[in-house]
Amino acid sequence: MLKIIATLWLAFAFAGLSMAQSIDLNKATEIELDGLKGVGPTLTREVMSERKKAPFRDWPDVMQRVKGIGPKKATSLSEQGVRVQGQGYAQAPASTPPKR
Repeated sequence: MLKIIATLWLAFAFAGLSMAQSIDLNKATEIELDGLKGVGPTLTREVMSERKKAPFRDWPDVMQRVKGIGPKKATSLSEQGVRVQGQGYAQAPASTPPKR
């Protein structure tokens, strides 16, 4: 019985940790943004400024409006748990060359 309780407790603890790592770009605080790898004060201010104008609709909207966020940075941020409207950045799959 003790084993079952310990297992359930660990499962809930890890579930809580994974949920806590997700950050919505439209709701993130300045401290949360500054804590991300590759994001400094300048990029944080840019995100906050653009977000005040209007919430971000999706990743392409973020990349268009925020100087310094392109596909590479969006991928990095998404891997760190950053989400826009609940979605991680998913770069379009590379087109396959036509068969000969």
